[in-house]
Amino acid sequence: MLASGPLSGKWTTYVCLLSTLSTLFAPAVSVKEHDFKKCDQSGFCKRNRAFADHAVGTSAWQSPYNVLPDSGAFKDGQFQATILKTINDKGETVRLPLTVSFHESGTARVTIDEEKRQKGEIELRHSSKARKERYNEAEQWVVVGGTSLDKEAKVAFEDKTQITVQYGPSSKFEAVIRFSPFTVDFKRDGQSQIKFNDKGFLNVEHWRQKIEPPPEPEKKEGEEAEGEKKEEEKKEESKGEDESTWWDEQFGGNTDSKPRGPESVGLDISFVGYEHVFGIPSHAGPLSLKQTRGGEGNYQEPYRLYNADVFEYILDSPMTLYGAIPLMQAHRKDSSVAVFWLNAAETWIDVTKAKDSKNPLALGSGSKLSTSTHWYSESGLLDVFVFLGPTPHDITEKYGELTGTTAMPQEFSIAYHQCRWNYNSDDDVKDVDAKMDKFKMPYDVIWLDIEYTDEKKYFTWDGHSFKDPISMGKQLESHGRKLVTIIDPHIKNTDNYPVVAELKAKDLAVKNKDGNIFEGWCWPGSSHWIDAFSPAAREWWASLFKYSSFKGTMENTWIWNDMNEPSVFNGPETTMPKDNLHYGNWEHRDVHNLNGMTFHNATHHAVKSRKPGELQRPFVLTRSFFAGSQRVGAMWTGDNQAAWDHLKASIPMVLSQGIAGFPFSGADVGGFFGNPEKDLLTRWYQAGAFYPFFRGHAHIDARRREPYLAGEPYSTIIAAALRLRYSLLPSWYTAFRQAYLDGTPIIKPMFYTHPSEEAGFAIDDQFFVGNTGLLAKPVTDQDREMVDIWIPDNEVYYDYFTYDIVPTSKGKLVRVDSPMNKIPLLMQGGHIFARRDRPRRSSALMKWDDYTLVVTIGRDGKFAEGDLYVDDGESYDFEKGQYIHRKFVLEAGKTISSTDAEGRDPKSIKEGEWFKKARNILVDKIIVVGAPSSWSGKKEVTVESDGTTWTASVEYSPAAKGRAAFAIIKKVGASIAADWKVVV
Repeated sequence: MLASGPLSGKWTTYVCLLSTLSTLFAPAVSVKEHDFKKCDQSGFCKRNRAFADHAVGTSAWQSPYNVLPDSGAFKDGQFQATILKTINDKGETVRLPLTVSFHESGTARVTIDEEKRQKGEIELRHSSKARKERYNEAEQWVVVGGTSLDKEAKVAFEDKTQITVQYGPSSKFEAVIRFSPFTVDFKRDGQSQIKFNDKGFLNVEHWRQKIEPPPEPEKKEGEEAEGEKKEEEKKEESKGEDESTWWDEQFGGNTDSKPRGPESVGLDISFVGYEHVFGIPSHAGPLSLKQTRGGEGNYQEPYRLYNADVFEYILDSPMTLYGAIPLMQAHRKDSSVAVFWLNAAETWIDVTKAKDSKNPLALGSGSKLSTSTHWYSESGLLDVFVFLGPTPHDITEKYGELTGTTAMPQEFSIAYHQCRWNYNSDDDVKDVDAKMDKFKMPYDVIWLDIEYTDEKKYFTWDGHSFKDPISMGKQLESHGRKLVTIIDPHIKNTDNYPVVAELKAKDLAVKNKDGNIFEGWCWPGSSHWIDAFSPAAREWWASLFKYSSFKGTMENTWIWNDMNEPSVFNGPETTMPKDNLHYGNWEHRDVHNLNGMTFHNATHHAVKSRKPGELQRPFVLTRSFFAGSQRVGAMWTGDNQAAWDHLKASIPMVLSQGIAGFPFSGADVGGFFGNPEKDLLTRWYQAGAFYPFFRGHAHIDARRREPYLAGEPYSTIIAAALRLRYSLLPSWYTAFRQAYLDGTPIIKPMFYTHPSEEAGFAIDDQFFVGNTGLLAKPVTDQDREMVDIWIPDNEVYYDYFTYDIVPTSKGKLVRVDSPMNKIPLLMQGGHIFARRDRPRRSSALMKWDDYTLVVTIGRDGKFAEGDLYVDDGESYDFEKGQYIHRKFVLEAGKTISSTDAEGRDPKSIKEGEWFKKARNILVDKIIVVGAPSSWSGKKEVTVESDGTTWTASVEYSPAAKGRAAFAIIKKVGASIAADWKVVV
């Protein structure tokens, strides 16, 4: 959904009634790049960039931050000291408490605060209801583990100038903290990896008293010119800071009052010997981040993290989008490191690259460049976590331990979702449901956008169009399908609406700077916003979702949170004023990037508590997000366009989400705005079949484009893409289980799977799916009927559909035919993955179907392995051991076995109802691609399980015309839950 664009229906009528207020809607009608700040329009960004330029341009620059001598102490894995910031030529200083923590997880954390002021000094500050101290509660929302102090960490060296602390596994990590000026050098195996303040850009804008200028004396005749001259001379002589945006700032006709004055934090972070950096989603650019200080092919602007409702976002740009995860990874050959900048305020990040003459060791490890980054946030603490790898998996695993991993989804939510703005009525929904069946197109969820409500009042239904939502829900339920309804954070301010009346009466809304309820404009017109930072507000919000309150919903109804950046049509940059106040009297500027996450979290909690003893895992989609949002649902990339370049951009965007810890992500299939031509729509379905979150969506003014409307041959091709997704759901679900356990991305870029292959580090248009060995490269160019796939290793690769052996060699491109009816999809040798091959209308109807195992024999002709995770797909019983996790191994080219992947004795598991029934699910057949010639002539194999032996038939097909030999073992008949062995 968007905060802009053409309007129709009741909304058009409403806008006509409000024509005298049309200027309020101007930002929402034509939101373009110029409606969002550039760095020189953001006071603190401009100041921090200027500070960096001054440091670079000053010979023998000395950072004014020094650790106070004798203030430091190391105890139980933590170093604490006081940094003195010299603020002027008089030697006056500001005290900044420093904490460097070393964790059992192997991460390190550097936090710089500002010493608390005395009460009398606080009162001198500009009058406001806002809290005066720096915001320090982001950790409460984001961090869930991984911060236990490493009491085994030890001081390896210490004198009056520095301290060196060894920590991490086998004490292979160390931090060299130098006192004057303050810097930290993080090393692994004695080699520098990450440096803080190496360039001297550390900048903590300290508290200061606002001094009102004295009134100007009246000028006598003839003095005006002389006065102006003196003023100009004064400015020329002044060497002080630019104070023009310290206490207020204007943009787009809005004034942001700043009662606390300037309080930004900035720091340079250098990745020594690392050319490639990744992460900090969400941006519509390449996976490997570009430089931001100009030059050919680079950006002029820093990357910006400031969640906003961006209309028809621009591609290949560092401008802000809907969500923010301030995690950046750096990678070079066989080495990954990362930093996580824990700050929820508006943040900008500069990226530059240069040859590093200081570290020849780094150059010897394969990188020709080092990457320097400069981070600066408007307010809050300077709080940075350091991850020293050394593998990409180490980074995602430790980050997952810190902020949480992907919530284990219900199985329906990783199937196909059908959506548009809007389905017109309950009859319309029933008709789409029936036609998807008629045209044999599987789907699991149909979605309702804002028009289902009574005049944009959430938790209501339009009584004319949706007369019987229960009947609609029951029809969907009969086919194993779900309904998703949109619920946004803006609450219509109108009479006779109990929700807004309660919001006001209970005082649970966001306030303006004066402490009164904030009023802004969004889809309903005049609106108030729930303050999801408030515990009382979250509990009240939960009460609204109970079936007795949100009448018309059922247990198969789930929720979509949109516009939660928050989007405010008449607000600065189409969002909420920064001087608004939240629970605890924190300013919105402090928590802006957290806002969408808190609302998402509140809705997740609400859905879990709809009824006593709720057993189903919630599904809640969000547009806005922050670090930690992965714990409560899925996200999508927002309001894209029906254009080939947007299809192409979606893949690096989704890959970036995955490596930043939020892999349950996708893009609107077909593009939200516009009308895709049939070729584009078809190719987008083929790509979308490999998004972890797979949803077709369209704008209200877009033509209907349900996949069955495409016509032949397109509908048949789209149906094949949908069925491919459904057949592979067992493997997708297994990949989600791994993401839930340790944060592993669900689709993986080349640098993640092959960290030694430098030629693959910047590749972001192909990926591996889970641990299946499936290598996909969707077609994203118009009229393209063949693609070049980069091969990262010397393993054998097979075409997924034909079993042809792809002629490959390591590090080379292989050309693969890709006519419209074919997805470029290869199978890497050495894997075993699971499918369900019987076509069904929804995932729920596949629940008790038997499995097919696909074995792709590796180049050695003897070995392959894989796994399968299964649970009931909906409840939390998996937390009680009610799941099946099998490991499959092909050994010596002769024996295929299944054992418990975690070493559990299947007979020792206390079986619940689902588990008992699941024992009857069988492995129906095994397809062995690359079957050895020794299998030729075999008519049957022996199957052994639980002391019983039987035979299964074999159909062997020899190699022919580039196609690999393959064998199909039919009617295997072994329980998916049991140990078994197939012997050729």
